Order: sequence, then structure tokens, then C-alpha cells
Amino acid sequence: MMRPLETHINWTSDDVADPRMWTVELTPQDHRELDAALAQAKSVSGNLLDIGREHFPLDGLARKLEDVARELIDGRGFTRIAALDHARYGDDDLTMLYWGIGLHLGDPWPQNAKGHVMGDVTDQGKKLSDPTFRGNELGQVALDYHTDGADVIGLMCLRKAKSGGLSCVANAVAIYNALVATRPDLAEILFAPQPYDLRGEQAPGAKPFYTFPVFTEHDGRFFIRFIPAYIRASQRHEEAPRLTPLVLEALDMVSAMARDPRYNVYMDLAPGEMQFINNYHVLHGRTSYEDGDGHKRHLKRLWLATHALTNRPAHFRRNVDHHWAKNRSVSKLPVEARV
Repeated sequence: MMRPLETHINWTSDDVADPRMWTVELTPQDHRELDAALAQAKSVSGNLLDIGREHFPLDGLARKLEDVARELIDGRGFTRIAALDHARYGDDDLTMLYWGIGLHLGDPWPQNAKGHVMGDVTDQGKKLSDPTFRGNELGQVALDYHTDGADVIGLMCLRKAKSGGLSCVANAVAIYNALVATRPDLAEILFAPQPYDLRGEQAPGAKPFYTFPVFTEHDGRFFIRFIPAYIRASQRHEEAPRLTPLVLEALDMVSAMARDPRYNVYMDLAPGEMQFINNYHVLHGRTSYEDGDGHKRHLKRLWLATHALTNRPAHFRRNVDHHWAKNRSVSKLPVEARV
């Protein structure tokens, strides 16, 4: 039977209209801690893969980040941290600082078959017509609301676009509960496993798609995996299960509700600002943007396995044997893609 879940976090846009509610402002003391932690980390190695949480010690800021982790998992589900001193640090130091903050929120997890545990979100020349495109590789175009592949998703802005490129989040819990109240037939069909295209990043000899439910209830909690573009793209594989009209209607309905201003929040991330979201409660996307005149939108991305969530459905547990995890690496874009 369909029933509401986690109604204590049924926020709408009116409830979170004040950005101060969801923004952690870094204090001068926080900046001093980060500067000292950066120096200690760099004394160990310049390679992010060599830096663990123990190499990036924080004091008061660590306690703030513990509060952030709890808010992400048991509360609102999204937070902005403002802001690293982008005028003082270069890209590599900003990325190390972001990595260190991320380590206090969870364990970095590979984002693709290359094993990138630190990713780049910028125009990498991929087009919508490419059946292997990933959202972080696309430039200029808007990205509709979706989820990614970890507990917590982080973004840090290095540079803004010439115009546009706002980050947006939507409350998947409130959307689900509203759907249960108005169209329980659509909510119910999304508890059934649906096919997702693997974008050509499957293990050798494996199927080019996998099946996974959009909605899951576990121990009274709500979980979502919603990547409608990949679900629809699965149909290019003849062996993938066919999407029914009811499933397609349900996908369209969730997307439309996420775009409804009642359920979403927009933020214009400035250089040095970070956004973290609970990937099981909050959908995310972006508006279209324009680069040019010395502006090229560029964000860094983390996927994190949080310690703040101790009870997950089996299909959401981290698979340490996944082939993406065999070759951990850091995304390194060509210089021309970073100017």
C-alpha cells in the first residue's frame, strides 16, 4: 500500500525561501583551520588520492560539518557552504580544500568507469546526440532534475558562466508524498525495477543496462534513484525491458513536479561556494548557460558515501567490488578546457 514517508521533511520552496537557513558561512576561524589543514595535507602529498581525513585535521569546522551531515540525512537534505577564498588559492588548492571538507562528510566514491573520485563539471565537448554522454560533460544546455550514484553529492564552483548555469534542487520526498495523495497508481509503478542505460560504462561482457526501482521504502525511510534520461535511453538496447505507458507517464509526472516552483530552490553558486545534497531525498539539476568573453563555467564534483546513514536498502549499499572502483583516479582536464 502506498503511504506517505518522512513527512517531517516535506518542505516546499516557501519553507526554505531564506538562503540563510541552508547556508553555512565560513568564519575567519574556519578559514584559519582550513589553511592549516591544507598546509598539512600538502606536506603529505599533492595527490588527492594520498590524502585521507587524518591528513586534513579540522576542529570547530569539523563539528559544523557533523551538523551538516546530520541535516543532509535527517533534515532538509541540502546545504550551501560559503565560501572558500577563491582569490587567495589557485584551482589545485581550492580542489584540495574541497576534497578535505568532503572527507569530513563521507568517503569519496568513483563517478564513472575511469574511477574519477574528483570529477569536473564543465563543457567537455559532449553532445546530447552522443549515446554515451554524462551530464557533467555537457556544456551550455540545461540539465533536468535527476539523481546521481552516491549517498551525498557535492559541487564546488571554480568559475561561473558568462550567464545562467544556476544550480537547482527539488524535494523528492515532498514530490513522492504528493504523488501518493493524488496519483498512487503512478507512485506504485515506480517501486518496480526500471531499466537504466549504462552509457557504455558497463564491465566487460556485462549487459549495457541495469534495472533499479525509482522509489524504495526501507525501515520507514524514502529512497529514490531518478535518472529519466538514462531510463529512456535504455530502450536503445533490444534486450532491455520495454517501458510501459504508465511508467512513462509516471516519469513525466515526477519531472513536472520537480520543475514546479513549489518544490524547488535555485542557487547561483559563486566561486569557492559548495553545495552538498542528500541524493536519496533531493533531486538536482541546472539551468542553461552561456560561456564566453573569458568566462567558462567549471565546477568540481564529489560523490560521497556518508557515515551518517547507517541503514540502507541492499541495492543502495556501496559495492566495493564494482569495476568502477578498481582504478581510483582524479579527473585531469586538458589545460585548454580549464581556461
